Amino acid sequence: MNSLSVARVPVAIAAAAALPAAAFAQPAWTPASEIVGQPVQVTTNGVTDTISLSPGGQATITSPGGTVVNGGWAATGGQLCLMNGAARECVPYAGPFQAGQPMTLTSSCGATETWLAAATNAPPAPPPPAVKGERGR
Repeated sequence: MNSLSVARVPVAIAAAAALPAAAFAQPAWTPASEIVGQPVQVTTNGVTDTISLSPGGQATITSPGGTVVNGGWAATGGQLCLMNGAARECVPYAGPFQAGQPMTLTSSCGATETWLAAATNAPPAPPPPAVKGERGR
């Protein structure tokens, strides 16, 4: 390496440090965002309920007979949890659900469940490139 290229390294580091962090930021992926607003069929002991997660942390569970139970949901610490009053049940959540791909999971209650999302949401779009001023800054 010659002295000219060594001199460029601090300049490149300083230039990169001057860029806003948003220039390098990727959109944050929120666990379970791929199924928010999408019906998910959950089969436990031969009974299939439909779960719908809303963006604000609300959830509905609809039984085959049409009974609707309102509750909440959270996806943290590698778990997707459904809550209703004092009851809470969680399943392992290692990554996004895939449309049409059933996942067999064991819940915190010891039940074996098969989760099936018929459709999933697209991942968030990357942010638009930064707009530069008239001098390229």
